Amino acid sequence: MIKITFLGTSGRFPSIKRNHPAMLLTYKGENILVDCGEGTQRQFRMAGISPTKVTRLLVTHWHGDHVLGIPGLIQTLSLNGYKKTLFVYGPRGIKKHMQDLLHAFPSVGGIKMKVDEVDGKFLETDDFYLESKQMVHGIPCNAYAFVKKGQKRIDKNKLKKSGLPLGPILQKLKEGKDIMFEGKKYLAKNLTYVQDARKICFIMDSAINKNMQLLAKDADLLVIESTYSGELHELAKEHNHMTCKQVAELAKKSGVKKLILTHLSERYEKEPAVILNEAQKIFKETHMAKDFDIFEI
Repeated sequence: MIKITFLGTSGRFPSIKRNHPAMLLTYKGENILVDCGEGTQRQFRMAGISPTKVTRLLVTHWHGDHVLGIPGLIQTLSLNGYKKTLFVYGPRGIKKHMQDLLHAFPSVGGIKMKVDEVDGKFLETDDFYLESKQMVHGIPCNAYAFVKKGQKRIDKNKLKKSGLPLGPILQKLKEGKDIMFEGKKYLAKNLTYVQDARKICFIMDSAINKNMQLLAKDADLLVIESTYSGELHELAKEHNHMTCKQVAELAKKSGVKKLILTHLSERYEKEPAVILNEAQKIFKETHMAKDFDIFEI
């Protein structure tokens, strides 16, 4: 099971109900924090989650509402005897930003950190991988995908029709390899399927661009900013953001199963349904995240 806990769902300004952006993806021993806006460590406490469980931090871009919680989080980890290495990933420039941060707050240090600038697939285990793609926001900016690998299975009905015998020869099919038998070639892709694969994408501040559809293709969950309503498309374009109409159309084109809207502008604080309803007209399976909401797949 993969769990997404929304620790902050506001836009540029926090509100009484919404904190600055932060999302925690939990899978087995991994607790991957996506962005760390101001007040995130307090949100951890309110959610009943220890900040020391964080294993990795994915930074989408270096704007205050997405990163001002990092110094406090690192200090809290240090004061609580954090023994792991905190892996920090981000777009071009993240190494310099983290160096400057530690220089500005010298008392924050005290834990092991490894900071990497990433583009493309940057972490792979036997069970999952992480991928990033560059976005368009006026400064270096990344979107991310967490992909749980599925298990390759042999389709028993197709195997029976193929005439292939049972036995060790089938192991190659499970490994995704084509096989030859009695002079005939059997393609693994025609006799197998992938079971239980899962994909979650996080796309924060950005203008609409082609990399979004590449990253979000066939995602089970697409978590994405919805800063503007459709009528403000010119304003969205000017500030390198998206409208709820654009993100709904993206979800539809990309074959996404469920769309989750976040990064709500303060202008819609009293009427978030304005954003939600507009998106649902285009993509029915759309949800508006609130602070402390949990989604599981």
